[in-house]
Amino acid sequence: MVAERQAEWENGSDCHTEAVLLKGKEERERMSKAEETRICVGTDLHKLQMTVCAEQEETGEVLLSEQYRTDAEGYEAFCEGLHRIEEETGKPIAIAVEATGNARYFKNRMEKEGFEVLVVNTNKFKVITASTKKTDKQDAATLAYYLMKGMLPESHLCDQTSEELRRMLKARSILVSSMVKIKNQIHGMMLGYGIETKAAQLQSKKKRQELIQDLADHGYTQFSALSLQVTLNIVDAIGEQIKAVEKQIQEMVREDDTVELLMTVPGIGLINAATIASYTKDIERFDHDFKRFASYLGVVPSVHNSGDSEHYGRITKRGPQTLRTAFVQVAMGMIRQPQKTGEWKLMKDYELMKTNKGTGRAVIALTRKVARIVFAILNTREPFNPELMKLDERNKKQTA
Repeated sequence: MVAERQAEWENGSDCHTEAVLLKGKEERERMSKAEETRICVGTDLHKLQMTVCAEQEETGEVLLSEQYRTDAEGYEAFCEGLHRIEEETGKPIAIAVEATGNARYFKNRMEKEGFEVLVVNTNKFKVITASTKKTDKQDAATLAYYLMKGMLPESHLCDQTSEELRRMLKARSILVSSMVKIKNQIHGMMLGYGIETKAAQLQSKKKRQELIQDLADHGYTQFSALSLQVTLNIVDAIGEQIKAVEKQIQEMVREDDTVELLMTVPGIGLINAATIASYTKDIERFDHDFKRFASYLGVVPSVHNSGDSEHYGRITKRGPQTLRTAFVQVAMGMIRQPQKTGEWKLMKDYELMKTNKGTGRAVIALTRKVARIVFAILNTREPFNPELMKLDERNKKQTA
């Protein structure tokens, strides 16, 4: 009898212990779930003002719907409002903002306050742009809602060093573009005087000054020479600015191992190496998958499916145009060095495709192959090996 009671007590004790443990587990799960919920803030950011909408993740209750100016006082008031909500609810703050010109400043400012910030890729999130009811307040609420659902595509922001390098490269690009336009104006001006000029005549100061003498030889007045001289002075000034910017870029990448590595590839000079490096510093985000990198680069063909038919169109051209242009320039650089690249298989493929498909498609195909080579170099951190590019005996027979 005593033994039966002892066993009954032990069983009851086990049941009681199990119930306590189960209740404790449920409590921990409930608390963990509460900790996981956030206050989701959608921010419609503009140059002079921003409209925000803060919603509680588990209930969808709107806790804040205001408009702030994007000056020091506006940011301070915005942060105070979020910190107040954070203290009242005990929940962390998560903010969604579309990728705009001042999104980087906004992100840095909010992260210093301890808030999580997600910059939305607007190219992959068309809900706002396609909305029939498009107001700042509605856009902010839409961002908050989709942030709660975890359905916002994130836009990658590079680090500050890469951003500074990109801006310097952009400044050089603007200067070079201006130089080309002015030189074209000079060609047009001289043609108007009945003098045909070539690109080589504008490559040096000496040759540019000779154009003034050409005007005199053709009997034009000093005023014609004066207008040409002013334009040539602008070309000289821009040329000096380009040299100064290139010197600064060289200094910025002086100790950059990636730039040094990229310049081992024939066709990649300092500017293109710096451009590629500024966009691929965090190459790990592509997970060693070249297809993802090629898609980011925008050199993959667009695909259209309808029923059983599948059509491949032009390349998507999505992603940074500056980076894509750099790779095209590298491909063109390889084409211009037949003494180095003539025996490479990819160049043989280029020549064959050029004959069958045309130069444009052949250059794009070559660009994609160059991108694959660069992608491999960036992942392996090994310099370019030209021996791997050469045709072996079997391939030579096949192409003969």
